[in-house]
Amino acid sequence: MSTLTALVVDDEPALVKALSINLRARHWEVITAADGAGALEAVAKRRIDVVVLDLGLPDLDGIQVIEGIRGWSKVPIIVLSARHDSDEKVAALDAGADDYVTKPFGMDELLARLRAMVRRAQPSADGDDSPLIEAGSLIIDLSRKKVSRDGIDVRLTPTEWHLLEVLVRNRGRLVSPQQLLGEVWGPGYRTETNYLRVYSAQLRRKLEHDPSHPKHLITEPGMGYRFEL
Repeated sequence: MSTLTALVVDDEPALVKALSINLRARHWEVITAADGAGALEAVAKRRIDVVVLDLGLPDLDGIQVIEGIRGWSKVPIIVLSARHDSDEKVAALDAGADDYVTKPFGMDELLARLRAMVRRAQPSADGDDSPLIEAGSLIIDLSRKKVSRDGIDVRLTPTEWHLLEVLVRNRGRLVSPQQLLGEVWGPGYRTETNYLRVYSAQLRRKLEHDPSHPKHLITEPGMGYRFEL
């Protein structure tokens, strides 16, 4: 059986040390990060089986880290936090966390939850967990939420980026207008198809060399939208 790798993200050295000792004693490989930027970099560069994440980080809020990871990866994320407010828990789970444990916690319980999450995690069938997507002259960085064309950064609005992100995550597959509207604008906008026409046109103007004959941002009339490499 191959060794599993855990990424522990926390700025409390004593807690990081305790977790590392306990995980290594159970034959885990442990990588640590003291801030959000380090966590995103680690997930981008290494194969990680589970992320143990504190929400109170010195640079980024833990919710932002979860959202950044979820831009390209399905790695299980368990949140450790001193925040007991139910709204915080809901926000973390909605952002993509798989479990939430409040501090202080029992080490045996935490390790049991880690094992359960790893068992439930489904490995990527196509090995496609890279945050960098290349499509012709486009380089899309799902980790840093940036896109460049011909080596020049392209400035996207938050809504344009969110629409592109959903399409890129589902690249090669047709995404229905209802799914796109629900994910980008929310459940109350599932009939506002004019939003998609406007924003997809804006994306083509910014990302396609010939917006009238797009190679990457494809519309299937009456069916949906698709991103092609």
